[in-house]
Amino acid sequence: MSDSAIPRLSNGPALRDIVELSKPVTWFPPMWAFLCGVVSSGVSISDNWLFLWAGIALTGPLVCGTSQVINDWCDRHVDAINEPGRPIPSGRVPGRWPIAIALAGAGLSLALAAMLGIWILAATCIALFLGWAYSSRPFRLKRSGWLGPLVCALSYEGLSWFTGASVMIGGMPSGNVVAVLLLYSLGAHGIMTLNDFKAIEGDRAMGLRSLPVTMGIRPAALLACATMAVAQLAVVLLLAIQAYVWSAAIVSLLLLVQVGLMVRLVSDPRKFAPWYNATGVSLYVLGMLAAALGLGGYF
Repeated sequence: MSDSAIPRLSNGPALRDIVELSKPVTWFPPMWAFLCGVVSSGVSISDNWLFLWAGIALTGPLVCGTSQVINDWCDRHVDAINEPGRPIPSGRVPGRWPIAIALAGAGLSLALAAMLGIWILAATCIALFLGWAYSSRPFRLKRSGWLGPLVCALSYEGLSWFTGASVMIGGMPSGNVVAVLLLYSLGAHGIMTLNDFKAIEGDRAMGLRSLPVTMGIRPAALLACATMAVAQLAVVLLLAIQAYVWSAAIVSLLLLVQVGLMVRLVSDPRKFAPWYNATGVSLYVLGMLAAALGLGGYF
């Protein structure tokens, strides 16, 4: 397709460059967590398709996409060195267009959330604030190997799950649902730490105190594994105590397989972190669904 045939905003960037800036590949985790929240509510999906699609749009393209635009704007000087082909440093999204896009995304997110309910609006406000605080000054929480992954985990997993459950029931989710989503959010701190293994040199050069930088490679990998495993073990215990037997059994089995994969991961964390993200993390998110199905009364 020729450049003249690409849809553009008036005197602005091409729509495909705006979509690239929002990094669609990152939308999947919050949308998956949202669907887990929907399932955990126990409410029939067939009668609530409008709410379902609205929530998917809210957690994925709008809130997550907006956060990615903010992050790229705040990191534009670093990207100009490391990834000059990205939409902002390449000039495909020029000037202050990224700020306008981020503000528009935040506004649309809040408007849609307000239509879906007060609890969803509250969760969206927190998620947007964390998105700004993660990347921008004076907070720039991404500089911390503890707070940065925690903020991402809570936003991607916890708040999205909360939104899914709340949008279906029209109120505050049950105590069991809140407890499970918090545990999976805390466990996801380990997943976020594993993502930092791919940028150790860059983080060290830019003064970002990721756990692999501050703790060392093997200790950080061991901590990430322990964080994921302990959180899931707590989920298993909670499910078992509440008599969600099948869910507890499935999450236990998935955790057992993950532990076996973790042994290989910690033998060479930098080499096997991408492999574990494709295997162990996939089992982690399947466990989220298994727990949600139990909470929703599906088995």
